[in-house]
Amino acid sequence: MQQVRKLVSVADLSRAWWKRLYLQCCDIINYPDDYVGFCQGRILASMFFESSTRTNFSFQAAAQRLGAGVFGFSDPLGTSVSKGETLADTIRMTASYSDTIVIRSPQEGAATAAALYSEVPVINAGDGGHFHPTQTLTDLATIAQKRGNIENLRIGICGDLKHGRTVHSLVEAMGMFTGISFCLISPKELRLPEYVLRQITSHGQEYVESETLSECIPELDILYMTRVQRERFHDAAEYRRLKDVYVLTKKMLHGAKSDMLIMHPLPRYGEISTDVDDDPRAVYFEQARFGMFIRMSLLNDFLRLPRQKPPQVTEGLTKLQCNNPACITQSDFYLPKIVSHLGADRCGYCDKKFPILTF
Repeated sequence: MQQVRKLVSVADLSRAWWKRLYLQCCDIINYPDDYVGFCQGRILASMFFESSTRTNFSFQAAAQRLGAGVFGFSDPLGTSVSKGETLADTIRMTASYSDTIVIRSPQEGAATAAALYSEVPVINAGDGGHFHPTQTLTDLATIAQKRGNIENLRIGICGDLKHGRTVHSLVEAMGMFTGISFCLISPKELRLPEYVLRQITSHGQEYVESETLSECIPELDILYMTRVQRERFHDAAEYRRLKDVYVLTKKMLHGAKSDMLIMHPLPRYGEISTDVDDDPRAVYFEQARFGMFIRMSLLNDFLRLPRQKPPQVTEGLTKLQCNNPACITQSDFYLPKIVSHLGADRCGYCDKKFPILTF
């Protein structure tokens, strides 16, 4: 199997690679002392252009448990990017000092762009409202650990499905497994984007959309709660109107399956009542710990890879210009224009449809 050198979207994750990562993760969980020093002398660059606590800490803890060093920033105002340096130059510079780069950015497609210029592996720790593949590794590891397999599941996803990058990545990843169906619970304003819905149907999976949480709960094997993301809203009044539309309480769980898993990528802002925390079905804090172990597995793969010049982009080029204001191409104009794996009518960075040209 060809060695993968990036994880910028779930499209980079094959079933075979997932299986190998998970088996290694299980070994790390069972025999953590055996992995101490595995990456001694290696360095992880942590580039967080957007604030983070859990993901940032999880990667740092994972690297240090493997014996690797970590450097980086969590505030771009202290970097040369704030002075006008291009992302490409920042990546080239950072890659010269490190063995793997993990990047989080408010701009969609930033990790894809970073991988075009890095001589070391690149990991996407979240790019705007687009994707968050290592949270998906966390989610898959949690389900596999708690249920034994990831097959034949009815998955309810509730909250901000429009901006939820963890949701988008999870839906795409579930295409690797059989017997999966979805109940998508959100207000009309926060429904799952069309390109993500297309992924569900392209995998031959079924979904229903609902605005009511309580009526969906009895049929679910997994309930994946998400927060309404204030940082993605341009209208503060709309955020205030929608932020508390779903609140999961202990009383609402009376009709739920006894083995249903309640998951959340965290942080939460009231969408799960604290009276749910003691329910044995609530696994969101365990989920965070599994995230550290699966990231150890990923870093153990990436940190020890040799340096390699990134290949020049020669395929999938287009003359079309993306008009998504959140896309990395709106600020980094030098980037080659490419099409998405989802289709030639979509931007290769943010997956949004190109505007229709009229003459």
